[in-house]
Amino acid sequence: MKTEMNIVAPTISVVVPVYCCVDCLQQLCSELEINLRKLTPRYEIILVDDRSPDNAWPKIVSLQALFPSVKGIRLSRNFGQHVAITSGLAAAKGDYAIVMDCDLQDSPSLIPDLFAKIQEGYDLVLAKRVKRNHTGFRVWAAKFYFKVLSKLTEKDIDGNYGTLSILSRKVIDSFLQFNERERHYLFILRWLGFNAGIFEYEHQKREVGKSSYSLKQLLQHAVNGLLFQATALLKWIVALGLIFAFCGVSLAMFFIYQYFHVGSVAGWTSVAVLILICTGVILSSLGVIGLYIGKIFDQSKSRPLYVVDSVFENSNTW
Repeated sequence: MKTEMNIVAPTISVVVPVYCCVDCLQQLCSELEINLRKLTPRYEIILVDDRSPDNAWPKIVSLQALFPSVKGIRLSRNFGQHVAITSGLAAAKGDYAIVMDCDLQDSPSLIPDLFAKIQEGYDLVLAKRVKRNHTGFRVWAAKFYFKVLSKLTEKDIDGNYGTLSILSRKVIDSFLQFNERERHYLFILRWLGFNAGIFEYEHQKREVGKSSYSLKQLLQHAVNGLLFQATALLKWIVALGLIFAFCGVSLAMFFIYQYFHVGSVAGWTSVAVLILICTGVILSSLGVIGLYIGKIFDQSKSRPLYVVDSVFENSNTW
C-alpha cells in the first residue's frame, strides 16, 4: 500500500476542459499518451466535464480503462470554459501543467515543443496561432474585439493566442489565488506578469463536431471581457456625460442669445431630438453601471467558484 511519503508527483499534468467534443476524446487521449511518453513516464491527463450536453462523462469514465493516466472531474453544472480550466489546475499535481482544448485543433504533437520551450528558462509558454481555422466572420470579429479591448485597457492585446499553454508550478499556484467569478484564463496569466515565452503554431481544422461557442455565447464572452476586465469604460461614460453637459450649456446660451436678438424659433423638433439622445445616453450609461454593480453583487456573495460532482481516477497511478 502506498504511503504519502513514497508518492511521486507526475512531472506533467494535462488539463482539458470537455464540452461538446465526446467524439474526439479517445483520439485525444491516445495522442496525448504517445507524446507525453516521449517526455516522461510520470504524467496525468485531467479531463474536466463541464456538464457537456453530449453525455461526455460515461465516455471519460470508460477511457480510464484504456488510459490509466486519465483522471475525470465532473462539475455539478456548466460553469464555463475558464472555470473548468481552473478546476483542472486545482487538481493538477504536476511540476508543469499543459492546458489545451478538447477538439484536436491544438494538436498534442505540439507538447514536446512546448515542454522544450519552457525548459529555456520561462515560467510559462503561450502558444500563438499563426494561422486560424475559423470562419472569416469570427476571425474579423476577434480582431475588432481585441482592438477595442486594447483601447479600453490601454495595453496591446494580441488575439492570436489560444488556450494552448504550459505553466510551471509557480504560475499554477499563483493562478489559483484568483477567486473572481468573471475570469479569462489568458487575461489572468497576463496580469501575473511572469516571464512568458511564445510558441508559434498552425491552428488545425476541426475534424469532428462544431464549436461549443454559439454567436450568443461569443457576444456574452465579449461583453464580459469589455466590461469586466477593465474599468476604462466607466471613465468613457464620465467623459461622455461631461461632453453632453457642455453641449447642453452651450445650446442653452445660444437659445438665450437668439431669444434677445432674433426671437424664439417656431417648432421644437430639435429639443425633442436632443431629449431622445440624452435619454438614450443616460439609460445606456446607467445600464453599464448596473452591470458592474450586478457583478460586484455576485462576487460579494462569496459563493464557490465551482462545485465538483464526481471525480474518477486510477488510485494506483500516483
